[in-house]
Amino acid sequence: MPRGSASDEMKRTARPVIEVSGLRIERDTVVLESIDWRVERGQHWAILGANGSGKTSLLSALIGYVAPTAGSIAVLGETYGRADWRQLRTHIGIVSASVDQLMAGYETALDIVIGGKFAQIGYWGDSAPADRARAAGILRKIEGEYLRDRAWRFLSQGERQRVLIGRALMAAPKLLILDEPCAGLDPVAREHFVQFLERLARRRGGPTLVLVTHHVEEIMPAFSHVLILKSGTVLAAGEKHRVLTSAMLGRAFNAPVSLARRNGRYAVRVRPRIDLVI
Repeated sequence: MPRGSASDEMKRTARPVIEVSGLRIERDTVVLESIDWRVERGQHWAILGANGSGKTSLLSALIGYVAPTAGSIAVLGETYGRADWRQLRTHIGIVSASVDQLMAGYETALDIVIGGKFAQIGYWGDSAPADRARAAGILRKIEGEYLRDRAWRFLSQGERQRVLIGRALMAAPKLLILDEPCAGLDPVAREHFVQFLERLARRRGGPTLVLVTHHVEEIMPAFSHVLILKSGTVLAAGEKHRVLTSAMLGRAFNAPVSLARRNGRYAVRVRPRIDLVI
């Protein structure tokens, strides 16, 4: 091992999982402005915001699909512009509806998980016995062993999301980004899935989770921090119990809301702006 490489690795490990400073992204218009955000190891974050608030742009910047106009981004100890982001992506798991739509209907859950090692969709190579054994083990860990030989086209939406998490875990990521993973799930499937996320977040040695959602009901107790975006800026960021308030959500979504908390779970009710007289 070259001299200093162990020290460099220790320095990267000691740095935050995500460190965004003064981030500005401008295309035809400014989509993100003055974004400061820091995710420490041991934290799990939820990102909230209305449509158009900048959530997708922030994720795209994190994984290197959109270049910053100004400011800096560091992920897993590597700084954008100074590191090979293609290599860095192998340490970042992404679960998104955009990936869901690219899967071949005939592929089995096991093959889809194996493809995650190579960041390939429609993996056509011969898989090594060790990879098949590892993928089978991951399916057990994500409570999807029974899906092993089932084709993608026959999986429910909740089962697909779980398999996509397994695919992401195949590369042993240090950061797992979940971009609205409950979209399209019915209420029962959604509840089963978020309970699974809770167990995943509490698993020792697991990845840091970043959950993007519109719904506070999906923010499980294991998520320690919340980032709220509005119109491309940070409205609030910090510990969940300080950030998630009725007043803050009302500002984020431009509506009078009441936020309730029970047993570590949240629910929101939108209050009428005016009383209707019949």
